[in-house]
Amino acid sequence: MKRRTTRTVTVGDLQLGSDHPIRVQSMTCTDTDDAGATIAQLQEMIEAGCELVRVTVNNDRAADALAEIRAACSVPLVADIHFTHRLALRSIDAGVDKVRLNPGNIGSLDRVREVVRAADAAGVALRIGVNSGSVEKDLLEKYGWPSPEAMVESAKRHCATVEDLGFRNFVVSLKSTDTTTVLQANRQFAADTDIPLHLGVTEAGRGSYGSLKSAVGLGSLLLDGIGDTIRVSLTGDPVSEMPVAYDILKASGARVTSPELISCPTCGRIEIDLEALMNELEERLEGEVVPVKIAVLGCVVNGPGEASEADIGIAGGGGKGILYRNGEQVRVVPEAEMVDALLEEIEKWKNESDPLKV
Repeated sequence: MKRRTTRTVTVGDLQLGSDHPIRVQSMTCTDTDDAGATIAQLQEMIEAGCELVRVTVNNDRAADALAEIRAACSVPLVADIHFTHRLALRSIDAGVDKVRLNPGNIGSLDRVREVVRAADAAGVALRIGVNSGSVEKDLLEKYGWPSPEAMVESAKRHCATVEDLGFRNFVVSLKSTDTTTVLQANRQFAADTDIPLHLGVTEAGRGSYGSLKSAVGLGSLLLDGIGDTIRVSLTGDPVSEMPVAYDILKASGARVTSPELISCPTCGRIEIDLEALMNELEERLEGEVVPVKIAVLGCVVNGPGEASEADIGIAGGGGKGILYRNGEQVRVVPEAEMVDALLEEIEKWKNESDPLKV
């Protein structure tokens, strides 16, 4: 997979775009004016792997709380602004690292320009957010519905406004609840610009279905080499979004920050207690950050070949397992020692392999 080449955008101490890691972000669901609750939640999000935290700034009380929240947030802080450009200006004054604007609902071009000039003077990044639900009326009339083409034209219109002021430190998002619209809009925009993209399927839903929907939309674009930061939008506690986001990055090969575990489905050919082995392996690898592909296979049909294709693999059967590393057979171990043997090889991998960018 070749990553799309983009300009670099700086958000606090992070850089987005091109060969920089694809960053995971999310948004608090507390009332921002309750600084204590917001800080507590964003700290849980950061602990779960959130690398940029966004908070809604929907009134003056929320803006009043921003300085305290900014001081307690160890990652870049993003202010989410709708309708009121004055709150964007207050957010910039409070020290946020990025402002998310939807120019389609912020008012006149003069207001957008005022925010851009303030961000430029303060070294603050912007996200131009285009949602299918807030495309401008003239574009809806032109295209008949919030089509991918309407969204892309909207985004390009706002990008031109920003760039005409000499401002380039911004990313763009094109989001919809419809996965096909997300794919088409982002692919069209990516083909015509070098602007970094924030990916997301907005309002993806609850739990398992929302995760699957996000995986389809985000994963497809990541496999195309498109995307520089992602947010999985699930109903509920935002902490739950981070593991889903990292799994999508891992499954697409876009960014691997933890072991990838591969195991065969259970069938009548299985000759070891595969489920118990995987449960133990997952438990003992919890919190491990080494980006290594580990395969645990349980039969003689596909096991040896697929185990040898992983960085570290084991093919079990008949009470024993054949251990592989980088495609080469290492040794044969009893079934009871398979997990220990895998962990020993992982430690060797960590010590001997070149570090990978994560």
